[in-house]
Amino acid sequence: MNLLANLNRRKNDFLKKENIFYFLIMLALFSLDRFSKSKIINNFNESTYYINDFINFDLIWNIGIGFGLLSSDSTLFYSIVTIIIGLVILFLIFIFFISENMDKIIFSIIIGGALGNFYDRIIYKAVPDFIDIHYNNFHWFTFNLADIFISIGIIIFIIRSFVIKY
Repeated sequence: MNLLANLNRRKNDFLKKENIFYFLIMLALFSLDRFSKSKIINNFNESTYYINDFINFDLIWNIGIGFGLLSSDSTLFYSIVTIIIGLVILFLIFIFFISENMDKIIFSIIIGGALGNFYDRIIYKAVPDFIDIHYNNFHWFTFNLADIFISIGIIIFIIRSFVIKY
């Protein structure tokens, strides 16, 4: 009986009006990321597309995690990393549910981006990165919109955790 009552309470938490708002934020960020990646994947030839002196679009398939870390040709290693990423996303969703409303927006941004990259890992077996920021011969790591969302969420989380106290 305790388990059923707990599940019913969690279902009610899930359907709270403010949680639906945050899930819509996650969905919007996920959709924006998917739209940008599908445009690049479907309409991109193998050459670099120059936008200006600082930004190029250059499709790179990333089999690692952020910045190409943990890249490996091993299918087993890739699968283990993907499972760990999935578990981290589930943990973030759990943290989302127990967080205050101020923090839920932060977790919505991070989870929306993380789901975009996780989707690519499952469907394409790699994440399409295409935004190349550079200055002269210095190039930053190639990234995508999901990476931007994750980074913004983490930066806001750090500021919120260490600088802004309420």
